[in-house]
Amino acid sequence: MATYRGRFAPSPTGPLHAGSLVAALASWLDARAHGGAWLVRIEDVDTPRCVPGADRLILQQLATCGLVSDEPVLWQSQRGDRYQQALDRLIDQGHAYPCGCSRKDVEAALQAQGVSRERHHIAVYPGTCRPENGGLHGKPARAWRFQIPAPVDVNWTDRRLGPQTQNVATEVGDFILQRADGLWAYQLAVVVDDAAQGITHVVRGEDLTDNTARQLLLQQALGLTTPAYLHTPLVLGANGEKLSKQNGAEPLDLGDPLIALNAAAHALGLPPQTGSVSQALTAWAEVWPA
Repeated sequence: MATYRGRFAPSPTGPLHAGSLVAALASWLDARAHGGAWLVRIEDVDTPRCVPGADRLILQQLATCGLVSDEPVLWQSQRGDRYQQALDRLIDQGHAYPCGCSRKDVEAALQAQGVSRERHHIAVYPGTCRPENGGLHGKPARAWRFQIPAPVDVNWTDRRLGPQTQNVATEVGDFILQRADGLWAYQLAVVVDDAAQGITHVVRGEDLTDNTARQLLLQQALGLTTPAYLHTPLVLGANGEKLSKQNGAEPLDLGDPLIALNAAAHALGLPPQTGSVSQALTAWAEVWPA
């Protein structure tokens, strides 16, 4: 088995909040329990959503909690050439195609097919610009999409949630690899960087479970190794929805970092600790299931 390599990959859209710390702590503990390395990656490819200085603030918050990357931090915004190489490979292999559809085009095509979707649910791309459907139909290319293979179930086992399955063709459709504005999509960037950093285990929030099947398909198409996945419990806000920056989550109060860490540990089913931050982290790592 490959030496354990895990990571925490926040987006610098603001400071860490309580939900972020749960994922950070879980990924750090999993790495320590396995005697492996823990890396931090700043996922800042969606530059319009990034807040200036948030990346450095996040690193400071992590350090205050005793969570420091074992290797130099990686910024996705500096890795566009790697993503382009991956896209070129997918194009050459027939796994990617240009798309000229706007969001309105997609919605109109779905309506014409009599397909409705629930609010907040992803619009399943109808394949308008697929090569076998006539390609761009005279429209300029706006983005690049991954061409889903035959609509079969993608299966994997989450270390916490158990067996998982998703039919990406029917539940998502051909998904974006590079956006119309030239920015790289999360799915491609995360797969390329997990492989480049040798990540063997991914520990992240349960809200990202839905992304896993798409990433498995990309890993297979690019000939990359698939990590083991563990999705952690979500911290919910007062309205019952996932705690997030968009949901009004307050930045972490790290006046006493052990209080924040104990709250995160509680969400992970770990016992409270006293003493120093380093003592608490060591105690939790000893009881974390390896």
